[in-house]
Amino acid sequence: MSLLEQLKAQPLPFAALLGIDLVSAEPDRIVAHMDVRPDLCTRPDVVHGGALMAFADTLGAIGTIANLKEGAGTTTIESKTNFIGGAPLGTRLVGESTPVHRGRRTMVWQTRITTADGKLVALVTQTQLVLG
Repeated sequence: MSLLEQLKAQPLPFAALLGIDLVSAEPDRIVAHMDVRPDLCTRPDVVHGGALMAFADTLGAIGTIANLKEGAGTTTIESKTNFIGGAPLGTRLVGESTPVHRGRRTMVWQTRITTADGKLVALVTQTQLVLG
C-alpha cells in the first residue's frame, strides 16, 4: 500500500474538518488541495490566515510522518507564515510541502500555498520535533 493510500485510509480528523484532500504523498513532497469555504473565511469572504496556517501545518506534519521510523511521532515546535495574497471564497488552494532539513531530532518543511492558477497566497516554514 502506498503512503498516499495509507494516509487516506486513516485521515487526520482536523485535516478532514478543514476539507484537505491529499493529492500526492512522498517522503520528499506532499501535495494537497483545500477549497475556501464560508466557514474558513474572514470578512469580506477571504480565507482566514489561521486556515492557511493550519493547512500548511498539516502538510508539514504529514511530510514528517512520511519520514519517521516505525513508532515515532511528531509535533510542531515552530512555524512562520508569510501572507502574500488573498484567496476569496470558492478558491481552490494548492499546498505543496517540501523538506528543507530532515534530521534525527527535527525536520524543517516549507509549504507554498497557491491558487489553482498559480498565484502565491502564503509561504510557510515550520519545524517539526521528532518524538520517540
